[in-house]
Amino acid sequence: MVHTEQFQLRTSGKNTYEITSKISNIVATSGIRAGTVTVFTQHTSCSLIIMENADASARTDLHAYFDRAVPEDSPYFVHTYEGPDDMPSHIRTVLTGPSEVVPIVDGHMALGTWQGLFLFEHRRAPHTRRIIVTVIGET
Repeated sequence: MVHTEQFQLRTSGKNTYEITSKISNIVATSGIRAGTVTVFTQHTSCSLIIMENADASARTDLHAYFDRAVPEDSPYFVHTYEGPDDMPSHIRTVLTGPSEVVPIVDGHMALGTWQGLFLFEHRRAPHTRRIIVTVIGET
């Protein structure tokens, strides 16, 4: 059985936005008890990650790391048409990826105790992001 839903998430700029409960609700609605859920974003300047969701300071450190690893305003970037955060956002997406796959066991995502699913927005300006969720498995 396959169940697919799409939704949009409005961001307010660079940050991580937890979507765990939204994805959990889609898994529950699907009726699938065993299988996988794939979450995919249709963009090249944001990504999806599994990250600690118990202590926000872990995500603060993640943001600081990426700001140092892929700085804006680097003089060697050529692709800057949309501003100084344009190319860095694409590189950050390549490093983290546009999708995540999570097993479904007994009708629930098999995330660890402190794991959550997040949209990782890499652009400074607010954006509306499209996310596709596909649940595949057995009822």
